[in-house]
Amino acid sequence: MNVLLVTMHIQPEHREDFMKSMLDDARGSVADEPGCLRFDVLQDAKDPNTIYLYEAYRDEAAFQEHLKAPHFIRWRDTVKDWYAAPTQVSNCRSVFPSDQAWVKPPIKNG
Repeated sequence: MNVLLVTMHIQPEHREDFMKSMLDDARGSVADEPGCLRFDVLQDAKDPNTIYLYEAYRDEAAFQEHLKAPHFIRWRDTVKDWYAAPTQVSNCRSVFPSDQAWVKPPIKNG
């Protein structure tokens, strides 16, 4: 299992457009990538310009495929100048649920 926790700080004037592009990437990830098991986009309750991602991929190969996906490339190229600070990425391993327990849930409201 390859899990990422990402923290991004966005320039306030770009937040709305950033979120549109971010949601396009998130939806594309879960809809079009068999190896993407989860892609959560979270907004800080006190600072709406701080965005967190929780991404879970079956393995490193699935994550590498994500980096080649058209929706990711579109997002990356669109938002590249909209950050207020460097992005922080933590690589994690899933303790619970175990790797064997992960399944790709259906998307019901996306």
